Amino acid sequence: MPNNLSTLEPYLDIHPRIAAALANQQPVVALESTIISHGMPYPKNVETALLVEQTVREQGAEPATIAIINGRLTVGLDKAQIQHLGERGLEVIKTSRRDIPFIVAQQLDGATTVAATMIIAAMAGIKVFATGGIGGVHRQAEISMDISADLQELSRTSIAVVCAGVKSILDIGLTLEYLETQGVPVVGYKTKVMPAFYTQSSDFEVDYQLDSAASIAKAMQAKWDLGLSGGLVVANPIPAAHAMDPEAIEQVITSALVEMQQQGIQGKQTTPFLLAKIAQVTAGESLAANIQLVLNNARLGAAIAQELARLE
Repeated sequence: MPNNLSTLEPYLDIHPRIAAALANQQPVVALESTIISHGMPYPKNVETALLVEQTVREQGAEPATIAIINGRLTVGLDKAQIQHLGERGLEVIKTSRRDIPFIVAQQLDGATTVAATMIIAAMAGIKVFATGGIGGVHRQAEISMDISADLQELSRTSIAVVCAGVKSILDIGLTLEYLETQGVPVVGYKTKVMPAFYTQSSDFEVDYQLDSAASIAKAMQAKWDLGLSGGLVVANPIPAAHAMDPEAIEQVITSALVEMQQQGIQGKQTTPFLLAKIAQVTAGESLAANIQLVLNNARLGAAIAQELARLE
C-alpha cells in the first residue's frame, strides 16, 4: 500500500476486498469506467463490466473497477455502482487528470479514462491495469493538437497498461513516436507488431516482444527497482477469431472522421462518437470485437498481476 494513503483518506475509498488483497500482496487488476458510461450502450455496458470482473477473478486476481462516485475516488465498485454508471451513461462526466479535483470538490460522478484510472489505481497501490485500447495522437493532430492525456500519464505513473494497442481511430505512428519521446516502453505480447484495436496488426513495430506474463512482470520490476518511474504499454492483440478486416474497418473510420468534422465534434467527445458510429455501420460487429479484446486483456492483466505478486 502507498505510504501517503493516510493523506488520501479524505478522498479515497478502497473496497474492503481490494484493501485485503493489497495488504496480503495478492494480485489485483485495475479496470476503467469510461467503457461503462461512454464505451457501450446500456445494458451491454453493465453486462460487459461484470463479465470482465468475473474473467479477472477466474484467472486468480481481484478486479478493481475504478470511478468517482459522489466525489469519492472509488477503487473497487460494487454491482450497484456499476449499474448506476451504466444506466446514467453519457450523463456521467468523462474524467481525466484535469477533471479529477473538480468532480471531487463538487461531489459528482466521474467515469475514469485510462489516465484517471492510472492515477487512482496508483494511489491505492495497484500496478496492473487492463483496458480496451489506450488513447493517443489523433489523426490530423498537427492541426487540432489533439493528443490524449493517456500518453502523458504513462510517462508519469508507474503502472503497466494492458491493451489491444492504440485505438485504430488514432494515428498509431505518431502515438508510438510520442511514447518513445516520453520514455514509455511498448511491449508486444507474443508479437513484434503493434496491434490496432479491432485488428491484430498495423504497419508499426513495438519496442520489445515478450512471450510470457512472467517476463513482462520481471521487466516491470526491473524498471521500477531502478527508479525509472512511469508506466509501460503491454500491447495484446485481439484474438484472431474476433479480429476485423483491416481494410473494411479503415474505410468505416475514414467515413466517420469526415462526419465528425462536419458536425464540429471535438475534444473528449470524439472517441465516443467514433466508436458509436463504427458500431452502427458495422451492425454491431465492432462492439462484439471490443468486448472480446477487453476480456482478452483482462486475462493477460490477471496473469501479469499474479507473476508480479510472486516477485514481490
